Amino acid sequence: MDVTWSIGELAARAGLSVKAIRYYTDIGLLPTAPRSRGGHRRYPPQALEQLALIRQLRALDVPIAGIARLATGGHRLGDLVAEQLAGTRTRLAELRWREAALQALEECSGPERLRRLRVLAGVLGRPPATADLARAWQRALPPELPARLADAVTAQAVPEPPRDPTPRAVLAYAELHSLVAEPAFLDYWAASHVRDKASMYAALLDASEGAAPAVAAGHAPHRCEALDAFCRACARAYETDDTADFRAFMATGMRTTVPLIRRYWQHLDTLATAPGPPGLGRTHCWLAEGVIAEYGAGRLSGGP
Repeated sequence: MDVTWSIGELAARAGLSVKAIRYYTDIGLLPTAPRSRGGHRRYPPQALEQLALIRQLRALDVPIAGIARLATGGHRLGDLVAEQLAGTRTRLAELRWREAALQALEECSGPERLRRLRVLAGVLGRPPATADLARAWQRALPPELPARLADAVTAQAVPEPPRDPTPRAVLAYAELHSLVAEPAFLDYWAASHVRDKASMYAALLDASEGAAPAVAAGHAPHRCEALDAFCRACARAYETDDTADFRAFMATGMRTTVPLIRRYWQHLDTLATAPGPPGLGRTHCWLAEGVIAEYGAGRLSGGP
């Protein structure tokens, strides 16, 4: 004769209340037991095994919905474990990110703490997706740029979120989001005054590549072929001649935007996992600072 138990006996063996067993039965975690001739539910030993599994999974904070999918055959135990592990890792990453952000706030005070709070608010409590920053750059860059040029810029301008979020790294990543929303930053890259934006960007990328050896060697910004190519590209964009007056005009306009761009790439350097060759941002700033250094003190006789 097969051994069966009443609901009270099953509850005692499982260490659960009768109410809990009825609840698990009602939501489908436990099969409905057949009735005896006297009309009472009688539970087989398999019900005790099922209850033990439910208790063990609940001890790991596996939600009822996940256990229900397992009970109804929608999930295998291995699938459920993998799903819960992935979710736990995501929550741990969020907590590590939040901890580092709060530490960045804790280590300063006064106006700087309020400033950091404003900057961190957009990314506080969760590791931001790279796509967020990529979309910001897509909005900043002229829409008519060919994909290869836009990709060349964003590939260097959009870093991965730090995997080991220190307070310094989280703050740097938040600063990037803040800077890319600055109107002056957006206007600079949008180049609304330029008719042929694709040609201008291609020329600026070439000039930046030409300046890379000098930047890598640590030379101060100075006049060179790369700087001349940079100025010629800007002059063509303005549909004017590359004269000393035009370069003075460039220097005046760049004084307000270059510091923003320099800060952006300094924050990128903070996030870099290993030193690498100078990228677009550093070389672009080097060229612009060369124009400012050589022509910024000159007398501006007029715009282009």
